[in-house]
Amino acid sequence: MNAPATLPPLNARALLLALLITGIWGVNFIVIKWSVAGAPPLLVAALRFAVAALPAVFFVPRPQLPARLLWGYGLLVGVVQFGLLYLAIQLGMSAGLGSLLMQMQAFFTAILAARLLGERIQPWQAAGMTAAFGGMALIGALSGGDLPLVSLGLTLLAALGWAGSNLVVRASGGANMLSLVVWSALIPPIPLTLLAGLTGGWDAVGHTLTHSGWGFWAAIVFMGLGNTVLGFGLWSVLIQRHGAARVAPLSLLVPVFGLIASALAYHEAFPPGKAIGALLVFAGLTLHVFGGRWWPRSGQRTPA
Repeated sequence: MNAPATLPPLNARALLLALLITGIWGVNFIVIKWSVAGAPPLLVAALRFAVAALPAVFFVPRPQLPARLLWGYGLLVGVVQFGLLYLAIQLGMSAGLGSLLMQMQAFFTAILAARLLGERIQPWQAAGMTAAFGGMALIGALSGGDLPLVSLGLTLLAALGWAGSNLVVRASGGANMLSLVVWSALIPPIPLTLLAGLTGGWDAVGHTLTHSGWGFWAAIVFMGLGNTVLGFGLWSVLIQRHGAARVAPLSLLVPVFGLIASALAYHEAFPPGKAIGALLVFAGLTLHVFGGRWWPRSGQRTPA
């Protein structure tokens, strides 16, 4: 059996590309907040996925995986993850804090994998979860009118949907991620539009579709093509060329860009208590991702 080829490390060009993608994903939270300010949030999410799917499905091959996985991924990502996230942001979740709390998906993924797949949660992951959940609890306890608890709960449910989609990706084996993202984007628009009409009224849906200006549609194109198709497409290429172990940790830059963009666009400031909570969440994420390199292994002794 031939040894697997060694993947090249990240060079300057790959690193700059990763910074560009994570920057787009971080700024996307600002675009979401702006786009849902005067439009039904579930309709905005539906339009985002419609643009991501069309016309890309005519040029991207269908992913080779069972229909139940394709539908599961589309509903979890489109309806649960982004549908609830857009709703949470309209109800008061700040763009910067939302970009950070969505990264709780890393912990939810580990918990679901342990529960459903029998995977073991490593000690550093447990420590990271403890710090992050403590930070989240602190943010929740200090939330008042500036951050309704319902928006916090919806954001965490959205992160849980993201975690569920991660398990679907794991079950899909080696399916092409760009194909999965594009073809699954065909699924959310109809249920999201129906939910938008039922919850916000069909008059609001019709008014958004017929009276929105070019800025709104530019935001939809950015979210659908720039954030979804281009972002996930280039991210998949980086992972294929350099390996998930090198590329995936760079996603920690997303909340960094999100917090910076939110501070610049909306002058978002964190009072000391919430700042401590946010730092605990980020520290927990960092430990979750990199802790395996630092945590002392059982059975290993430090040389005298």
